Amino acid sequence: MSQPVPGAASVPPLNVDLSDTDGALFIGSTLAAVLFGLTNVQAFVYFQNHRGSGITLFKLVIYYLWILDAIHLAFVTHMTYHYLINDCANPLAPLVIVWSFQAQIVVDVLIVYVIHLLYVQRLWILSRGRSRILPSIMTVIVVLASGAAITLIWAVYQCHLFTELFGFEWSIYLALGVMSVVDMLIAASMCYLLSTARTGFSRTDSFLTKLMTYILHTGLLTRWASPHAYLFSQRIS
Repeated sequence: MSQPVPGAASVPPLNVDLSDTDGALFIGSTLAAVLFGLTNVQAFVYFQNHRGSGITLFKLVIYYLWILDAIHLAFVTHMTYHYLINDCANPLAPLVIVWSFQAQIVVDVLIVYVIHLLYVQRLWILSRGRSRILPSIMTVIVVLASGAAITLIWAVYQCHLFTELFGFEWSIYLALGVMSVVDMLIAASMCYLLSTARTGFSRTDSFLTKLMTYILHTGLLTRWASPHAYLFSQRIS
């Protein structure tokens, strides 16, 4: 039976609400681990279905995405351990930006940018034998959109305290907004190219409709799980 600690009754309770800081960090890191598990499953299924195709560009890209996703989870885990374990007793620790927070932003940008380039490459494939104006425009848009991501990385590395991010919050909204717009434009472009490729045969047109549905779903998924969305789209290609 545990013995009471002398003087414990005189210690006032600490009414500290950590749900918006440490709680959010814990939930986010848990979701990141779950999504990495989905990446493992989807990568395994893809490689099982393409065992005899040799080394292809898509396989190398999937290796690349899997490695980046693993690095991203490692940074998130380090950040979580730093704030919840190492500096849990330091009341000023949540104000200081740890290096792994900045590093995982860089990894996120690399993942999203590669996903956009891969979807643009699919636009070029879908437009084969037709006008190349649409994929050309989307290529320029994706390249220009990288400027917003670079601006975000620059802004994050200018800050040493989370309170300093308020001065650069415009860069966060700019990067997220631009990436979301690019996702929607790519999905709309793919749907347009597929809709104009209808043949009049019900079976073929039905398949194109299902493919457009998958494209819309994976286009939305890239906002929260870019590697998982691309691997999912590979399974239906």
